[in-house]
Amino acid sequence: MPCISAGNTGCDTGCGGTPAARLNASCLCVSHERAALVEALEAGSGDAEVAALIAERCPHLFSRQPVFVSHHHAERIAELIAAIESVIALPAYRKAALAGAPAIARHDPGARSVFFGYDFHLGDNGVALIEINTNAGGALLNAALARAQDPCKALAGAARGAQDAHQLEQDIVAMFREEWRLGGTGGALRSVAIVDADPVDQYLYPEFLLFRRLLEQHGIAAVIAAPGALRWDGARLWHGDSTIDLVYNRMTDFMLEAPASAAIRAAYLARAAVVTPHPHAHALYADKRNLAILSDQVRLAEFGVPEATRQILLAGIPHTELVGAGDAERLWGLRRQRFFKPADGYGGRAAYRGDKLTRRVWDEILGGVYVAQAFVAPSERMVRTPAGPENLKFDLRAYCYAGKVQWHAARVYQGQATNMRTPGGGFAAVYLV
Repeated sequence: MPCISAGNTGCDTGCGGTPAARLNASCLCVSHERAALVEALEAGSGDAEVAALIAERCPHLFSRQPVFVSHHHAERIAELIAAIESVIALPAYRKAALAGAPAIARHDPGARSVFFGYDFHLGDNGVALIEINTNAGGALLNAALARAQDPCKALAGAARGAQDAHQLEQDIVAMFREEWRLGGTGGALRSVAIVDADPVDQYLYPEFLLFRRLLEQHGIAAVIAAPGALRWDGARLWHGDSTIDLVYNRMTDFMLEAPASAAIRAAYLARAAVVTPHPHAHALYADKRNLAILSDQVRLAEFGVPEATRQILLAGIPHTELVGAGDAERLWGLRRQRFFKPADGYGGRAAYRGDKLTRRVWDEILGGVYVAQAFVAPSERMVRTPAGPENLKFDLRAYCYAGKVQWHAARVYQGQATNMRTPGGGFAAVYLV
């Protein structure tokens, strides 16, 4: 298919040699046909249910335009993630990060946790890490999207396709097996429960179906369940008449505090079942207060972090600090250059751009546990919408395991935070150029 610019004219060079930012601003190439994506989703789930659910519930889950990312940015992202991992391995950092965490967070289960998601804004000055997640969704949806790719010839080498998607799926299965090896009780991984509150009603429930199918294809029994459907008998975790080896935890009950999570919590603390992602990883990585440590030159030096590593962290993580009553006047004055997030927040909930703050919301922030992060504007992508070409925002997510990047995905949106509900937006294929 031809590469089409926002002005609806063919690009003289096929856009292949144009910098990523220029492509994002002008190229309206369609990365895939909807029929191909439906076919990929049906193949992944074994029936038509997933594609039908997405069409019904979340029609804006996938963007038809790819997002262009430079190899330089991809290299900086990998470098920054490696630097973060090196700091988190330090006893001094772990002591600081766990000091105020609930007791369950200090329980080390052995397993690493699956699907770390490092979310970035990209710009001319480099990459900016906005947050770290320990239960990042969307990996298998992006594998299906890769299978559907049909880029123009000029961009074919930049796209990831069916072979890459197959490798990602193999890596995902290997990752779950490695979690079982690290934290399980021996033998082969036999059974997995994919757990979330009211899973059938979750926005990304279609992806749960893809996970169940993938695991079953590799000889691992899998069920999709609410936490209250599991029971603990003092020795094993059960779902109905079947024992559960591993819980793939998609809940936002990060510390397993809800009454419905009691069975999972007991099995986790007894190491009778692997729970992944788990509270220990969330406290070390995803609590937003950790960004204040990782962007603090003085504390990093006190921890013994080498100068070269400190410079990588300070260049890639916007300055973040804990909001305290003693800093209220100063931070209010700086609010237009800050983004405020709850320490245990997720999905953009209760997060605020400083230039949008009212005094009422500011009082709520001061009464909670919030961090203030230096504001870095999100990247932009020109996409086709029902109303015509439009500039939307995007962030870049790096899915990681054991410190290694498994996949890049973009999320295109409009508004304050990613929402997967913007016409023309959603998960977008990433083309490295």
